Amino acid sequence: MTSYPDGPPRSGAPAPAAGAARTLRALRRALFLLLVAGLVGTALELLLMEHIGDWWQRIPLILIGGALGVLLWYRVAKSGTSLQALRIVMVLFLASAAGGVVLHAKGNREFALETTPGLAGREMIAEMLTGAFPALAPGTMALLGLIGLLATWTPPPPPGSGE
Repeated sequence: MTSYPDGPPRSGAPAPAAGAARTLRALRRALFLLLVAGLVGTALELLLMEHIGDWWQRIPLILIGGALGVLLWYRVAKSGTSLQALRIVMVLFLASAAGGVVLHAKGNREFALETTPGLAGREMIAEMLTGAFPALAPGTMALLGLIGLLATWTPPPPPGSGE
């Protein structure tokens, strides 16, 4: 006998699987909207901060533009290829976040050594994390990448479904 957490379904009520599918669609839609809002907001912030000084600083903006383009493609085509492309772009977001943290920390280290020669140890680490370049700001790219990956996640088929 099947056990239902809210009692047995009423006559004409959707089956539990239909309710779960509807919930998953709503969550996916919310994650995509959150992703678009985060992409647009991050791009605006980077542009306002003039984060375009050299090639490395343009990488987040290039990725954001690419992500918005792939999101539009996925929205229109709903193809497996567009879905895979979106996942690849989101993984690139994760890589850019790691690279950004390293570049920001390296910039803070160089600045600290110019202003305080001989700085080392804990003081240097503190300066690398809290200096002129926000060392953890690139983490925003990681968050956006994770939101995108969550939005494209497909649950595995249930056991015994033959898939």
